[in-house]
Amino acid sequence: MAHNHSHSSQNHGKAFGIGIALNTMYVAVELYYGFVANSSALLADAGHNASDVFSLILAWAAIIIATKKPSKRYTYGLRKTTILASMINGLIIIAAAGLIAWDAIQKFQNPVEISGNLVMIVAAIGLVVNTGTAFLFWKGQKGDLNIRGAFLHMAADAGVTLGVLLGGLAIKYTGLTWIDPALSLIIVLVILYSSWGLLRDSVKIAIDAVPKNINIDEVEEFLSDLKGVEDVHDLHIWAMSTTETALSTHLVVPKGYDDQFLYDIRDQLCDKFKITHTTIQIEKEFGDKEYQPYQELDTN
Repeated sequence: MAHNHSHSSQNHGKAFGIGIALNTMYVAVELYYGFVANSSALLADAGHNASDVFSLILAWAAIIIATKKPSKRYTYGLRKTTILASMINGLIIIAAAGLIAWDAIQKFQNPVEISGNLVMIVAAIGLVVNTGTAFLFWKGQKGDLNIRGAFLHMAADAGVTLGVLLGGLAIKYTGLTWIDPALSLIIVLVILYSSWGLLRDSVKIAIDAVPKNINIDEVEEFLSDLKGVEDVHDLHIWAMSTTETALSTHLVVPKGYDDQFLYDIRDQLCDKFKITHTTIQIEKEFGDKEYQPYQELDTN
């Protein structure tokens, strides 16, 4: 079944472009004033925001790449480049988090004067940028998992930046400089948690694991319960990209079938499990008997 992603790309291209531009500029501002204010928290938040700029780029790229037609050499198209990019993204973020943590530890050992006011001003700008970017994806996130991922990333960023702002307020009124590196380490933990999940999921997808949002037992039960189906075997489910899932299987249907039977299975797999590419081979007999396949048909 063909899927048209161009409409989504057109609708959200401007949102992605604005979000990436605003957040990239804000990362530059945070880095500059993080060094000026000697704030590990601002530098850590800059790293966190940079990771989400990468995430926005990947989400946008996934939509665009999904519209590219397969070729004779790349018969599935270039969908899995989004998975490779996710893995590289995760590794880069983890490395950056290590550098941020090292800087925070150094500030615990050698405290430096920190401008609470400057930290608050920069964090307040970030709160506006992150909240505004999240709202750009508010409408689309209800019906598109890829857009929802972008929305959640930016909403989480807004929460982290709010924490940095409150930390700046605490530094201003208490003068306790350890609050800044402590906040930095908390942000590092947030970064590591999210990036480790990204890296883990990317590796699983790269080696064709069943996507985590799909229960293969439920899919097998659904296929087994179809009228006329006596056996299901060689069932495989894997991710074609970060947004598309494929399935191939053999169904034993002794009394035969018509094309509508396959089309109905295709539509139901898409509706129930979000499986968008199905290849089904129908067989007449199974067990110790020789297979007599009617036809192997890609129903897409």
